[in-house]
Amino acid sequence: METIATLFADGGQEAYYGEPVTQLEHALQCALLAEQAGADDETIAAAFLHDIGHLLPPELAGGYMDGYGAVDHEKLGADYLRERGFSEKVAQLIEHHVNAKRYLVAKNPKYFARLSEASVKTLEFQGGPMTIEEAAAFETNPYFKGILQMRTWDEQAKIPNLPTPDMAYYLAKCQQVVNNG
Repeated sequence: METIATLFADGGQEAYYGEPVTQLEHALQCALLAEQAGADDETIAAAFLHDIGHLLPPELAGGYMDGYGAVDHEKLGADYLRERGFSEKVAQLIEHHVNAKRYLVAKNPKYFARLSEASVKTLEFQGGPMTIEEAAAFETNPYFKGILQMRTWDEQAKIPNLPTPDMAYYLAKCQQVVNNG
């Protein structure tokens, strides 16, 4: 957890790409939304850490999205957390939260209209809307419903100055998840 805390200490005060919150505020708000929804600790940990790929050192990134973070941050983050003992559930929720956006855009035109400007811009780098075949395959993921819920929290977690528990609170939950995994 020290390494994760350091990542947030080093990059958490950076702006959350085109949104009115920092990386840390976004992570804390997403975790709070998961907790308020009654999610289990693995899901809360995934919500808190879903964008950790953006905080990893630049040499691990496969490129950047014109000022909107690391390309494939979701895969980078999921792999990083797998290596640190997090469960496959946590990894899957993180690894596919971008696919959830691609899926929802493909399935619901009204969803696209609700995306923030930054989210529309990153969608271009992330492959655009899913094809019919990609969507059908995505629906078979055993964590499909949880991934879609994660996406909802991700989109809502952009409120400036929203009171949340602190980072230590969610790092302790993350530690419990690893210990129980």
